[in-house]
Amino acid sequence: MASTTYKNVIVEKDDGLTWVTLNRPDKRNAMSPDLDQEMLDVVLSLEGDPETKVLILTGAGEAWCAGMDLKLYFRELENKPNERIRAEWTTHQWRWYRLWNFPKPTIAMVNGFCMGGAFTQLVACDFAFAADDAKFGLSEVNWGILPGGLVSKALQVCLGYRDALYYSLTGELFDGKKAEEIRLITKAVPAKDLKQTVTEFARRFVKMNPETLRGTKQGIKAVRDMDVGQAHEYLMAKSNELKARDKEDGYSKGIKQFIDDKTYKPGLGSYKRPE
Repeated sequence: MASTTYKNVIVEKDDGLTWVTLNRPDKRNAMSPDLDQEMLDVVLSLEGDPETKVLILTGAGEAWCAGMDLKLYFRELENKPNERIRAEWTTHQWRWYRLWNFPKPTIAMVNGFCMGGAFTQLVACDFAFAADDAKFGLSEVNWGILPGGLVSKALQVCLGYRDALYYSLTGELFDGKKAEEIRLITKAVPAKDLKQTVTEFARRFVKMNPETLRGTKQGIKAVRDMDVGQAHEYLMAKSNELKARDKEDGYSKGIKQFIDDKTYKPGLGSYKRPE
């Protein structure tokens, strides 16, 4: 990935981990059309970037993301239909379609406020860790609109029916501990431990076979809306695809190390991969 300087996004690489930081701290990292355009470029660029093994999405300052910038998105584009269409396409592309289908593990590191439309990219990430005092909320119901964009659909991925309705219809704020309890996020930890926890968790994926990670996450996501027969056919085809794509032949190496060499025990980490 070529070095690019962005106005609203910071991209930092650290030995396989790529930290992507929404950088509008004065607006609690609310998404503007410009930020979304930059984020689409970032996500597309990192998809094929060999240095990026894991993508970690976070926010600058006291917020992860406060949702959409209402002034820039709605008021300023009210009478600009072409720009509005382009902005809506761009925001949904990076926050759901590209992030949900990102070929490498993705982690949301929620360091503060996560509001409204930000739930879309929160759910699109494979894992989500939050400070236990982070604040989550869907306040749209209080001022006459539905939860932002794809949020109502995204909630179905993580939340049960009762919780999805409760927080959408009440607009009630909740913290990281509650977010973990209702399974919106993977885990809540004290704010002082958040970055270390995420870093240590992310490091495990740097050591693993990237093609196996890619195929596994794609398989789990794809079969959600399939019946058993469809899922079976898809997963068999996915297994064959993995064999064709995996140039290091992880399956054969893992089996050999386990059965023949007795140097590897499944469940205790990755098989020994080539340096």
